[in-house]
Amino acid sequence: MRETVRSGPRPVARILSLVANAGDDDRTLGLQRTPRFRTRGKAGQTGHAEGVLGPKVGSGRHNSLWRTCQLRDRRRIRARVSRPSRKFGLLTPCFRFRWLLPVAMATGRLGVGETLGALNTALGPGDPVWFKETRARHLRARDFLAPRPALQARFGDGQVPERVIRAVAGLQGPGVAPVMRCAPTPAGLALQLQRPAVFERVLGAVPAYAVPAVPAAPGPRVLLHCPALRGAPGSLRLSRLRAVLVADHLARALRAHGVRVRLVPAVRDPHMPTFLQQLRVDWPAASERAATEALRSRVLAELGLAREGGALAPGVLGTVSLKEVLQERGRAAGYDPKLDKCLGRKWSLAGPERWYPVFLASLNAPVFFAVTEDQLSVLAELQEAVSQWPQASPPGLAVAPHASADVCMVIHVVSCEEEFQQQKLDLLWWKLDDRAPLTQKHLVCGPVKVAGTPSKLTAPEYYELRHTQVCKASALKHGRDLVQDPAWTEVFSILSAATIKFEMLSTAPQSQLLLALADSSISTKGTRSGTFVMYNCARLATLFEGYKHSTEQGLYPTFPPVSSLDFSLLQDEGEWLLLFNGVLPFPDLLGQTAALACAASGLHVTARTETMCKFLVQLSMDFSSYYNRVHILGEPRPHLFGQMFARLQLLRAVREVLHTGLATLGLPPLSHI
Repeated sequence: MRETVRSGPRPVARILSLVANAGDDDRTLGLQRTPRFRTRGKAGQTGHAEGVLGPKVGSGRHNSLWRTCQLRDRRRIRARVSRPSRKFGLLTPCFRFRWLLPVAMATGRLGVGETLGALNTALGPGDPVWFKETRARHLRARDFLAPRPALQARFGDGQVPERVIRAVAGLQGPGVAPVMRCAPTPAGLALQLQRPAVFERVLGAVPAYAVPAVPAAPGPRVLLHCPALRGAPGSLRLSRLRAVLVADHLARALRAHGVRVRLVPAVRDPHMPTFLQQLRVDWPAASERAATEALRSRVLAELGLAREGGALAPGVLGTVSLKEVLQERGRAAGYDPKLDKCLGRKWSLAGPERWYPVFLASLNAPVFFAVTEDQLSVLAELQEAVSQWPQASPPGLAVAPHASADVCMVIHVVSCEEEFQQQKLDLLWWKLDDRAPLTQKHLVCGPVKVAGTPSKLTAPEYYELRHTQVCKASALKHGRDLVQDPAWTEVFSILSAATIKFEMLSTAPQSQLLLALADSSISTKGTRSGTFVMYNCARLATLFEGYKHSTEQGLYPTFPPVSSLDFSLLQDEGEWLLLFNGVLPFPDLLGQTAALACAASGLHVTARTETMCKFLVQLSMDFSSYYNRVHILGEPRPHLFGQMFARLQLLRAVREVLHTGLATLGLPPLSHI
């Protein structure tokens, strides 16, 4: 029912859709106006409009409800709500405009987590039920869904009260994406966002979506220890190489999140830095060993006596009962229950992740752990790393003035073959160092198996194999051998490292990894490889280089201010897929990559280092599908420039996300391939 206006001109506009988000103190709604309103709607004028109203936040005289509505041209309307309009069959109220006032647009980064939290809160107390849609066929009709079974468990008969639907439809708040409609469907309660508003908010602040959603507060420091790097490159089996890559990626993710990270050990083999550089692994190097005199003196004083009258073996400085250390510390959770009786382990794969330790069945007394000079050297370096932490911290992150080992978490990133030995070193560290960190966790990487061949391949051999395959694939594509071309040497090296990292890191680190070494895995057409991601990164670089070249020739105008772009021209479903699945959730994804899941009393920790690789592959697939179907740089006609600039700004955001994601893997973007 339309409201009769007592004074002023007749209705001058209808609000077609909401296009902005709420402010902090008042209801700031963005409204898209018709051309008629632009010519007749002036300050002080009264008119009628359609719009979606959120929950009540304030009232004026005679209990009339007022809202501040913000327009696309950054003007604000003070509107009073009247009776609902049913002309279009929508549950929408009417507004009466009182005045227009220039204001700044609502700011603040939109977040998937914030939106889901607000949606679940709007449904009332209970477990979370909303989830974000990701599949293209579902995103055509909805962006978020509360499944019907979950609603039935929450509301009994599954009928969501009308007041709840209205509250969800008008949901706004810091970080909450603006809602266009919310309606019951056979699948459940479906919600669709105001796409022009989301495009405008996100693409107007692209750099804000390439950083973590919530920076880490000053707190525990993280010491990442990777024992696999204590030898030469030739001693690195594939499972140990996997541990090295996981540690490197985790360190980059933590640092991007604002965490202070230190890496141990500093590599000493002269060939290891060169090999790590080929893999784009950033790891410190050192030429001298840490001093072990203090630890050796304590071992000789407390552990140097022979047990049961026997003599110590050559090279053994002392012995210790690991079971006694466990009992003293009260930290048996997660440690091998037969740690003090096991002489060793025979690792043989009889099935998925089934490993068998070898024990002495007739041995009832505990076996005392032999302490050697090599073990003291390892502990001395760990001890030095904890006690002599660099005082420099990332920008914006304060360092505690009296930081101690108690606020340091040590994470040992080990292969499954190294874990048992590392457990012994943990206990020995606690025994010999009263200031050893109380929190030591193990991130255990599962085994690596090569399909069709025994997994005896070393890390350098694996790299050379992939590098040869990359060069061969390039020669087949370009029709000539480019290996000797200096301009392509760096490209082939980056592609080889990208192939290896995506293979090693695309599977959860604790799971078994199966490698396929065939040439077919090295292709820019394969949608699961690092080469495919780097190829699409190069396509983006070529696109913007083409626009720059055309601008210099005078075919296209210079890029206008982002605030002047009309993002309502982005109507293709592929464009929404890139923003909603690629750009918008990326800050939350950065936080997930740096998250460490561990129990307070447990030994093991899990990390989601596979998340970034999977995300970049999916984003590259979505971009490739869109780029192959849509012509971005169209004909140089003025009426087409608006859509072209909106699309270029979207792809700028995609490029920023790709580059940031590759940086967490230590991979530089390529401009050609």
